[in-house]
Amino acid sequence: MDYEKNISINPNICHGKPVIKGTRVLVSNILASLAAGESHQEIIENYSNITEDDIRASLEFAGKLSQFESLPYELV
Repeated sequence: MDYEKNISINPNICHGKPVIKGTRVLVSNILASLAAGESHQEIIENYSNITEDDIRASLEFAGKLSQFESLPYELV
């Protein structure tokens, strides 16, 4: 999966924090929901404008960040 298809970083949206593209749903909120034990289906019900692929992209994005390497990403 290529998380860049699903995640956007734009300084004009949510102060430049990573969000699910086309929404204001923060990647950090998705990750926090997963950490709290919510299922993918529960998260989709809570954020009706995201998909299973968006959740997977959030996890991939977090995994890349945890490697403590720079991530090439084009700001919109």
